[in-house]
Amino acid sequence: MPGRDLTRRGALGAVGVTCGAAVLGACGSNAPATPAVPPGIKGKVIAKTADIPVGGGKVFDDWKLVVTQPSAGVFKAYTATCPHAGCAVGRVRDGVIECPCHGSQFAIDSGKCVAGPAEAPLVAFPLKVQNDGIVVG
Repeated sequence: MPGRDLTRRGALGAVGVTCGAAVLGACGSNAPATPAVPPGIKGKVIAKTADIPVGGGKVFDDWKLVVTQPSAGVFKAYTATCPHAGCAVGRVRDGVIECPCHGSQFAIDSGKCVAGPAEAPLVAFPLKVQNDGIVVG
């Protein structure tokens, strides 16, 4: 308002509105999200390669992570949280990661949604094999 001094509360409110708009603007960007490795596991061996069946996988509830082996010697790691409603995926079978809440299914080789209602893929995490151990991060 013209002729009126800006109070601290008014200034902070203006900053909040400006920052909120910037955050909302970023939400609409097409920039790829950088996956954050679940806390406590970066650099640690979380499983042995023999624990993950070829053509299948294993859900690690403690870390909200699923590790798959789509083909012999190829390992992938994804978040175990379904992007549809935030439910934990339940199991891996027949080449898909299944969400028990609403039936969404995700490809074990890409995390891509192959059956909805989810539309987005599972978030992939970097993974490496060291000797016979699987390391995320």
